[in-house]
Amino acid sequence: MTTGLALGLVLALVMTLGSHEGPANQADTGPLPMAPRLPAPKDAGPTPTVPAPTPEQVQKQPWMHKLTPGEKPPQFVLFSFDGAVSKQHWDKVLPIAKAKNAHVTGLLSGVYMLADPDKNQYQPPAGLKRGLSDISFGGTRQDVAARIAYLNQVIADGHEIGTHYNGHFCTSGSQPSVDKWDTAAWNAELAQFKQIVDKARAAGLNLPADAVRGGRTPCLEGNWDQAFPAMAANGLVYDTSKVALGVQWPTVQNGLYEFPMPEVRVPALGKQVVMMDFNLWYSLNQAKDEPWRAADFTQIVLDTYKSVHQAALNGNRAPIVVGNHFNEWNGNAFSTAMEQFMEYVCDKPETVCATYTEVIQWMQLQDPAVLDQLRRMPAARNW
Repeated sequence: MTTGLALGLVLALVMTLGSHEGPANQADTGPLPMAPRLPAPKDAGPTPTVPAPTPEQVQKQPWMHKLTPGEKPPQFVLFSFDGAVSKQHWDKVLPIAKAKNAHVTGLLSGVYMLADPDKNQYQPPAGLKRGLSDISFGGTRQDVAARIAYLNQVIADGHEIGTHYNGHFCTSGSQPSVDKWDTAAWNAELAQFKQIVDKARAAGLNLPADAVRGGRTPCLEGNWDQAFPAMAANGLVYDTSKVALGVQWPTVQNGLYEFPMPEVRVPALGKQVVMMDFNLWYSLNQAKDEPWRAADFTQIVLDTYKSVHQAALNGNRAPIVVGNHFNEWNGNAFSTAMEQFMEYVCDKPETVCATYTEVIQWMQLQDPAVLDQLRRMPAARNW
């Protein structure tokens, strides 16, 4: 699916949380993305910063250093998961990541940390009704407690937790949707996310108060001139919601680093698609459930990922954003492709599977002139 296409169909397919007893409830599968391409904010704003890498971190990550003259940057690959609370999928990702010395980023939907009986603790912004969410809440209090326990393992393994905000209000859902929110509404939503995470922390979540440094907006939507000032004011330093043609280096926009979702060529189809799992599914068969085609779809997506990696590695070396949900779509075709790509790519020469914070830490070590030169390079395209 190219940018802006089939928005109504995407929202028609958004799943709602049914029984909390099965493994594939909404907290596991997550909402579906869209990909409008909107103009960038005109104001770069101040360059945000994150804490410098620790000596222990540098020792474990030898690539975490200032480039020497003539040295190429690592080829970063950023695996990021919207929703980010499925134990069955973390149970697959964590062993691969550990074996390949990889770190990933889970973008947490705050309402998944609120038990159903506690849903009225969430006050959506922009006049929306208290306790309303276009995705469902976290199940029983026992479900939430179990979720805290396995997310603590994710954090202990060095992976990053960002925000996917809370109620997931997209264009064809409850109104006003996030694309219409002003800065005050984004401030309110981020304040609610913080409040929910603070309560989860009090219940045992081992997530430092300053560890949430960025996120992805619901459905990749937002009026950025309104959203970005709120993100920056609430201490975020990066966003990864916008769409760019090809793989491009992050730029500073309104005081945040923007890590864009790349629109890439799917070799088997010969057309451009936003490199997000649902968008790839839509491009293959309009997101119809045809599990008997799972193996073919997995191979097509894996081949796409590999071709994008090769193009960036041989080109501008910009970080590759791999956007995914923890899902079982079309016979688990897309999660399988992601897992196989992680196994394939994360220990390739000159390749590093890292978190957004780690990439920013690396960029902070570089000469600004070197970063400017990298950003001026043509976007990596897997023609």
